[in-house]
Amino acid sequence: MKFSKAAVHRKTHALPALKFEDQKLTSYAGLVLFQSLFANLGLKELLTRCFRHLTVSPIFGHGVVTMLLIVHLLLGHRRLQDMRYYQDDPLVKRLLGVSRLPDVATVSRTLAGMDGRSVEQLRDVNRQLVLGRLQALCLSRITLDFDGSVIATGRFAEGSAVGFNRKKKGQRSYYPLFCTVAQTGQVLDVWHRPGNVHDSNGAQAFIEACIREVRAVRPRCIVEVRMDSAFFSDAIVGMLEALGVEFTISVPFERFVALKDLIENRKRWRSLNERWSFFETDWKPQSWHRRHRFVCIRQRNRVQYKEPVQLNLFIPYEYGYDFKVIITNKRVSAKKVLTYHSGRGAQEGVFAELKSQTQMDYVPTRKLAGNQVYVLAAVLAHNLNREMQMQCLPKARNTTERRAPLWQFEQLGTLRRKLILRAGRLTRPQGQLTLTMSANPAVKSELLHYLDRLKHAA
Repeated sequence: MKFSKAAVHRKTHALPALKFEDQKLTSYAGLVLFQSLFANLGLKELLTRCFRHLTVSPIFGHGVVTMLLIVHLLLGHRRLQDMRYYQDDPLVKRLLGVSRLPDVATVSRTLAGMDGRSVEQLRDVNRQLVLGRLQALCLSRITLDFDGSVIATGRFAEGSAVGFNRKKKGQRSYYPLFCTVAQTGQVLDVWHRPGNVHDSNGAQAFIEACIREVRAVRPRCIVEVRMDSAFFSDAIVGMLEALGVEFTISVPFERFVALKDLIENRKRWRSLNERWSFFETDWKPQSWHRRHRFVCIRQRNRVQYKEPVQLNLFIPYEYGYDFKVIITNKRVSAKKVLTYHSGRGAQEGVFAELKSQTQMDYVPTRKLAGNQVYVLAAVLAHNLNREMQMQCLPKARNTTERRAPLWQFEQLGTLRRKLILRAGRLTRPQGQLTLTMSANPAVKSELLHYLDRLKHAA
């Protein structure tokens, strides 16, 4: 439809007068999607049960405060003080089931009153939500990735310590260990640790527990594990083989002189393509009990030229090799082993989304249990976003060699900009509660699609 120039442009641009009234207006009309999802999952009841053992309970309850933290992170806020800016939002109150929101001091005190048992039960709620989704998908193959991620703090916090930090040396931090599911991009579990521990510190029990949890809901599925070189040890490899798990683990071959010499003196390399070549060997470090399959791989790369450059002269490229070694018990070709193991880089994308979209890298209190609850709230916000999309959207792909997620997920920030941050008004015409929004056709179509799918999933 065409419009005249006079119908489009206006001659005056007066500033409106400001007036503030309680009009039951919401800035987060899209939260109605998560209200429907939370009701389907019974999330409020699950969270409330996590804190029943606490004798001293605030008026709002630890479960409501934890649910408020999840909503706080879904809305994109970071600091606890940001809660002041939506204290009067009617849709946030309705989602939480309260007539008024707790103030910042109440939330801070409630976090300080958390204990270790609360954290363990909250971890269990997160595990059950993810495992329930895996059980519903009936996957024949489930891939678990294990790695740690630094959560730094500029002040003292209980349980933090000064560890290796490439960007901010000497800063105190936590270093939790994560288990993520490649097929859904969700965090199955997280184990909180101080910042001065090695990746593999006490990790064996955590890895075994995650595998047994998956086996409990999918006893006949093939469980796969991918890890970096920090987890390379006889104990972890032996445990994975005893559990019947397929695995690939990067090998820190520079630490083993015999393996390093084997790679340096190798003359015949089998070609994968123009850049990659490999050879295989059955090998073991001297202290290990048995031999395993080691796939040694080299990649042809250009060597950086650091000398002064004369632009009028031709400078030839020099080529060198980057090496990597993978230990595995998979019975597939070396090319498939490399492709599969390279897919673990998707876990870094999950960490990036957790820190940038759900503010996992923020440390809100000085108490260890309160900070652990905050991390778990960030994990739950991420997982619930993925859960809603899995309930409402079709799969984008089948299982790939890299074990890419089965859905083409939108980041929480994208969903927030498109649907959540929409202005709305709550009214009751003829006694019927109604949420009125602007008539944007794209928003209307997508919002109604999500609500319809969530209604059928209930």
